[in-house]
Amino acid sequence: MSKRVLAFDVYGTLIDTHGVIAELEDTLGERAQAFSQRWRDKQLEYSFRRGLMGAYAPFSDCTRQALEFTDRALNTGLSEGQMDRLMATYAKLPAFPEVAEALARFTRAGVTCVAFSNGTRDAVDGLLGQAGLRDHFDDIISVDEIKRFKPDPAVYAHLRDRTESEAQDTWLISSNPFDVIGARHAGLHAAWIRRSAEAPFDAWGGEPDLTATDLLALSDRLG
Repeated sequence: MSKRVLAFDVYGTLIDTHGVIAELEDTLGERAQAFSQRWRDKQLEYSFRRGLMGAYAPFSDCTRQALEFTDRALNTGLSEGQMDRLMATYAKLPAFPEVAEALARFTRAGVTCVAFSNGTRDAVDGLLGQAGLRDHFDDIISVDEIKRFKPDPAVYAHLRDRTESEAQDTWLISSNPFDVIGARHAGLHAAWIRRSAEAPFDAWGGEPDLTATDLLALSDRLG
């Protein structure tokens, strides 16, 4: 008997990566928002570049190196201690407000829910634990297990192997268009969480199976 599996991206989908802004504001004031966005963009760029190079390193390395780059690029002059504190804050980022209730709906419905992330298992386990979300997941699946990064097709194949699921029964839930496109390319279903009304989807000629403004809206359609 087939089973439906929902694989939730973590950073940017369950967890608000811009939750670090409050810490940044103490040091950078009104520049905090721009710094946070540049940091996040560079973090993802570094994971893509490492993937293409075949030079895998843990996602935390990409995050730290992106932080150091952003500091240099924006000439903010952060000290090593300040960067250490920002990295520690990144490990304690908050969940988006609706996430816990939405995940509870899915688990009550008997759906298999897994966290599926570029982050290492330990990092994701700690992040979900401090956000009060860990108990909603049957498992945590990390790209670190195969030393690749999303959207490498091998990552989505690994997801299916770990969950012992068929492609047609496996859904990727993500706010990141590159992740949605990667999952669709690998034959999975995918839902895009469009948290900003201004956010465009990549013009690749394909669309997500579902688009929702947040996880509660998704649960109304997919629960």
